[in-house]
Amino acid sequence: MTKRGLIVVDLQNEYLPTGKLPLSGIEAATANAARVIADARNKGIPVFHIRHESASSEAPVFVPDSDGVKIQPAVAPAGDEPVIVKNHINSFRETDLKQRLDACGVEEVVVVGAMSHMCVDAVVRAAADMGYPVTVVHDACATLNLEFGDVTVPAAHVHAAMMAAFAFGYATVKSTEEYLAA
Repeated sequence: MTKRGLIVVDLQNEYLPTGKLPLSGIEAATANAARVIADARNKGIPVFHIRHESASSEAPVFVPDSDGVKIQPAVAPAGDEPVIVKNHINSFRETDLKQRLDACGVEEVVVVGAMSHMCVDAVVRAAADMGYPVTVVHDACATLNLEFGDVTVPAAHVHAAMMAAFAFGYATVKSTEEYLAA
């Protein structure tokens, strides 16, 4: 059996309704992520927490040492689960995530977190490009409305487009129920 690792991307307070960058459906996504994390812990699957932090205290979001950068309590690390702090969208860029996955013998990854169209997208594509089979638990991820020119794209459409792109060529995409039942 291939050794699996769970990557929990940026489920931080900044994305809650009380944060500076609230996401559509973040509470439901976090609740589903908590179920996936609990399942991983029960099965001995290593869990890797990613925490985004801006490089500058002058940044508008993810300010170092602020409440916004803290990982949400519902998905907080337990025991010796690593927290990998990143300053870029891609969780592999200038971090030791790849080395940690390799040190644990991880051969395939499961991804949950935020934002579907940015940090989740970047880690999924990077992991696939590195040769990891990737599973994305779609309802354990969240995003927000986007604007381009005069067009506002609803978060549900942004999320669906990302999941469709993953399923097209980068990952297996499952619901929490499908993932936990497998």
